[in-house]
Amino acid sequence: MTRVLKSDKRGPASGGKATSAVVFVHGYGADGGDLLGLADPLAPHMPGTVFYAPDAPERSVANPMGFQWFPIPWIDGSSEEDAQAGLLAASNDLNAFLDEILTNEGLAPGALALVGFSQGTMLSLQVAPRRAAPLAAVVGFSGRLLLPEMLETETVSRPPVLLVHGDRDEVVPVESLPAAADALVAAGFETYSHISKGTAHGIAHDGLSLSLSFLRDKLPG
Repeated sequence: MTRVLKSDKRGPASGGKATSAVVFVHGYGADGGDLLGLADPLAPHMPGTVFYAPDAPERSVANPMGFQWFPIPWIDGSSEEDAQAGLLAASNDLNAFLDEILTNEGLAPGALALVGFSQGTMLSLQVAPRRAAPLAAVVGFSGRLLLPEMLETETVSRPPVLLVHGDRDEVVPVESLPAAADALVAAGFETYSHISKGTAHGIAHDGLSLSLSFLRDKLPG
């Protein structure tokens, strides 16, 4: 049984029917509002896009004011089994949420992109390759690819992927980017990557600008 995700939305800036959608997938201990502000600099350049930013389904153990998609053992002391079960449950929740958006907005899967940050990147890279029809794109900031050994055998569809990481990230090491990129390329994904110089665990202007160009190229309209 999937859990219903609460979400805010913005746009489309055109005021008309959406021609595409972007779903922001937030990090551990945050909420949808933490990323929805990214719609402000993106929307003027993507007037036909509607932006969604759901809250994860569970209150964060480490930060009860925020949410988590699944437990992280080295942060909250959970077991590996709980983390794996949580990842699968959150994947089902996000898939159901994406299906609902596509239905409500009248869009094809190829008109929807995921933009994740940290744990949201981990979940996006888990969900997108396993969907029956390919999404338009995945942008992953400051995350990592979980279970890389399972990617090739479990991949069903291959949306293009852009990975962005700060070279001063002390939360998720920057080495996670080439590890994820190598696995994605080996599994046949069109993969791009960018290192933001002098950037810690966050989203810098250069990475956001690159993601805008990527999304404009991959989304219709």
